[in-house]
Amino acid sequence: MAVRSFSYDVFLSFRGEDTRYSFTGNLYNVLRERGIHTFIDDDEFQKGDQITSALEEAIEKSKIFIIVLSENYASSSFCLNELTHILNFTKGKNDLLVLPVFYIVDPSDVRHHRGSFGEALANHEKKLNSDNMENLETWKMALHQVSNISGHHFQHDGNKYEYKFIKEIVESVSSKFNHALLQVPDVLVGLESPVLEVKSLLDVGSDDVVHMVGIHGLGGVGKTTLAVAVYNSIAGHFEASCFLENVRETSNKKGLQHLQSILLSKTVGEKKIKLTNWREGIPIIKHKLKQKKVLLILDDVDEHKHLQAIIGSPDWFGCGSRVIITTRNEHLLALHNVKITYKVRELNEKHALQLLTQKAFELEKEVDSSYNDILNRALIYASGLPLALEVIGSNLFGKSIKEWESALNGYERIPDKSIYMILKVSYDALNEDEKSIFLDIACCFKDYELGELQDILYAHYGRCMKYHIGVLVKKSLINIHGSWDYKVMRLHDLIEDMGKEIVRRESPTEPGKRSRLWSHEDINQVLQENKGTSKIEIICMNFSSFGEEVEWDGDAFKKMKNLKTLIIKSDCFTKGPKYLPNTLRVLEWKRCPSRDWPHNFNPKQLAICKLRHSSFTSLELAPLFEKRFVNLTILNLDKCDSLTEIPDVSCLSKLEKLSFARCRNLFTIHYSVGLLEKLKILYAGGCPELKSFPPLKLTSLEQFELSGCHNLESFPEILGKMENITVLDLDECRIKEFRPSFRNLTRLQELYLGQETYRLRGFDAATFISNICMMPELARVEATQLQWRLLPDDVLKLSSVVCSSMQHLEFIGCDLSDELLWLFLSCFVNVKNLNLSASKFTVIPECIKDCRFLTTLTLDYCDRLQEIRGIPPNLKYFSALGCLALTSSSISMLQNQELHEVGDTFFILPSGKIPGWFECHSRGPSIFFWFRNKLPAIVVCFVKEDFLNFTSDLVLSVIINGHEHQHKPLFGGFFFESPCTALFHLQMKDNLDEALLENEWNLAEIVYGDLCDENGIHVLKKQSSVDDIRFIDPCRKKKLNDDLISS
Repeated sequence: MAVRSFSYDVFLSFRGEDTRYSFTGNLYNVLRERGIHTFIDDDEFQKGDQITSALEEAIEKSKIFIIVLSENYASSSFCLNELTHILNFTKGKNDLLVLPVFYIVDPSDVRHHRGSFGEALANHEKKLNSDNMENLETWKMALHQVSNISGHHFQHDGNKYEYKFIKEIVESVSSKFNHALLQVPDVLVGLESPVLEVKSLLDVGSDDVVHMVGIHGLGGVGKTTLAVAVYNSIAGHFEASCFLENVRETSNKKGLQHLQSILLSKTVGEKKIKLTNWREGIPIIKHKLKQKKVLLILDDVDEHKHLQAIIGSPDWFGCGSRVIITTRNEHLLALHNVKITYKVRELNEKHALQLLTQKAFELEKEVDSSYNDILNRALIYASGLPLALEVIGSNLFGKSIKEWESALNGYERIPDKSIYMILKVSYDALNEDEKSIFLDIACCFKDYELGELQDILYAHYGRCMKYHIGVLVKKSLINIHGSWDYKVMRLHDLIEDMGKEIVRRESPTEPGKRSRLWSHEDINQVLQENKGTSKIEIICMNFSSFGEEVEWDGDAFKKMKNLKTLIIKSDCFTKGPKYLPNTLRVLEWKRCPSRDWPHNFNPKQLAICKLRHSSFTSLELAPLFEKRFVNLTILNLDKCDSLTEIPDVSCLSKLEKLSFARCRNLFTIHYSVGLLEKLKILYAGGCPELKSFPPLKLTSLEQFELSGCHNLESFPEILGKMENITVLDLDECRIKEFRPSFRNLTRLQELYLGQETYRLRGFDAATFISNICMMPELARVEATQLQWRLLPDDVLKLSSVVCSSMQHLEFIGCDLSDELLWLFLSCFVNVKNLNLSASKFTVIPECIKDCRFLTTLTLDYCDRLQEIRGIPPNLKYFSALGCLALTSSSISMLQNQELHEVGDTFFILPSGKIPGWFECHSRGPSIFFWFRNKLPAIVVCFVKEDFLNFTSDLVLSVIINGHEHQHKPLFGGFFFESPCTALFHLQMKDNLDEALLENEWNLAEIVYGDLCDENGIHVLKKQSSVDDIRFIDPCRKKKLNDDLISS
């Protein structure tokens, strides 16, 4: 069926002498201001009693009909004929609407022809002759019909202002028809979810506030399309709406005052206003829109003054107004205090493929499977960017696979011009420092760890660049991914291509005249042909191998007078450099083939030097450390197997990071390493031949890594307080002696020591415990495979020592004896989490009751444990898997009913039996019960009688009335070969409200799967009514009776 076209949104039917210059005139004016195209008749349409053909046409081209039923409406036969024609015309047409307005008249008078309406009809009856009486009945029927339609009623009773009544009518009209929709692309993909999310942020239903919402993301990602879709979806809820497109471009060409004029024209119909500058427009916008509920979209904003001039602050607009801003620069939103934001992401693979195929192929055609590989290549290139997908798809419409391949080869070499120019807009808006850093990242440092990148940029530019990186993030040019302790630099592939293209255009045919070199071909050409110039500032080879050797004479760096950063992570060089420029500030050369430095290399500005996997010996490095590396802040010599000792580094007074990890032949470290005042990070782990470490007086040290030094038996002497180390990892070290000076690590919070593959024999327990008890912030100690040495006098020494800060202690397989356990519990009385698994003690002493903060106790595989003489008062989690010697009296104490009813406990015991106080028992992997009102508070128990092997969290489910719900994760990551019993409180992960039947019995089944052989339920009677739970079907008797009756 053809869609009806309308000339008018609204047709007004009214009695002119009653309301033309009052109510109806005011209503018409407000409708017009809202942009609602409204028909109001002039006197020329009313000639006699009959409506004219022009008026009939206006009626038949209108969508909504407002009938203003005033006191003298029925006295006009013209009005009655107009009403009759409207009702006849709209009959059966669902896309038309009649909206009666009872203006100072009673709807019942209209319906029953009383009052002025009765008098008017009586007068008509007197005037009509017998031939026209049919008209009278038609009019009566029309009045009766219109009075039964829901509408608006206004009385002069002082309860409502007339202007508010008019506002209600206009709001009602606005909600009944769609505003003129903005044009959207023919193909819309992946918008449904973002539109819903943005609408949720806008919260259109709240009319007591004004919300400003920012939509941000990189160029071409679909910000404008999303804003248009949201606008079309919600515009009908507002008195007026305005979509200001291309704010950046329009303001540059025509000025902000032009945009202000458009805003005023669209929202209040102010068409004649002339603004000379944007400051002049601000008070007018505030005055005109302060009482108006408006929807305003500012698209593609790139300067703060755009926001200052057009939307100012929320109090510029009436309550219920909404403002949406689209921008590439998230920082602008924060600058303008726009707190509600939405980031537009690239399309996922499914939606990207859908958009690409819709653009590249006719929609009704199924894509030939032979195109699958080339489509995947195009998807990888576009990386989910809608702009790129549309450009590629449109350009390759109807093309063969060979033509696709040729085009993609070109795109990958040189970006498509339209994509490049759109993305480059964001780059052009940067200042010079920001442009430089963006090009550095795009060309050389994508996927670099954030901290490493900041170090490189600081060294390269000689100043901190954190702020500039933040600006690039805010402008959606780069992203930072990862967790709080490891963040990686990322950027969209097309943004990366745009940056590389900018550098390529510096010298399209001569790579040696570009500022940055990164590609295999270009670097190879410049080095082999010796075509470097002073233009080159960075060379970065971020690939493990070219696949072919670099044939060069070693002199190619001579012409690079401004080379500051040289990073080579390739192993394709067989010859080292004969010359290196003294301008270098960053030098990283993995597997550097040379063992001799150029004799004239004197890099006074070198700040970062990384020579991992290189062949330099200690003798060859020593001269560099003595004279040339005076400004070095970072030195990395990891995996240098030719190093046998770290030479004198006393001249490297500015060194902040030093790493010589995993040097397999290193056995000596010069004492000067321990005296570097500015050193913050020292990595020396994984050096198996290292037997001793020099004394340390490193007041700035924050990180110290020694793990994996298998022959290191003594922790180094600490000369004076070192207050910046918080974590110390000594795993896989044979350290068994901690001198008293260890306590000079006054801010240490976490300590890890011991090794799984080798038992540390003769570990000095007394010195170790006394040391850690005197470290005020040490809260976590984890150790494995320690064999303690405890002398007779040590017990007396430690009997009065107490550690107040310790919260987590883990000693697994550490041969704790009964005597040593008593000492531990006395010293670490404030511990919260204690794991003593695989120990040799036989008794848990009664003094464990004094550990009033202990909530978690793990004693798994303590195969000699026989007796537990006390339970800490706040214990929540307890596990004793494999403790087969534990007495039945101890197990009974751990299964005490009061213990599990009072606390929210989770106990795993080496027993194959359900306690007797459980009301319901069941064999098999599940158990049933019935309840009403709410899920009762219950303790559940299951028994497993044979081998289990769990490697992840176990999850049981509860099925209620046929619907499955998840319990909170239980436990995992253990195995055992003997029976066990688990007791815990049922704690549901899901909200059960919708699953429960009101005032009826609900059937529940707890399903353990393969977890158990037997299980049980105990009702917590203080929290649940026993009348509301049954273990036998409460409807069973009724069902039997029903069956008997039916039979």
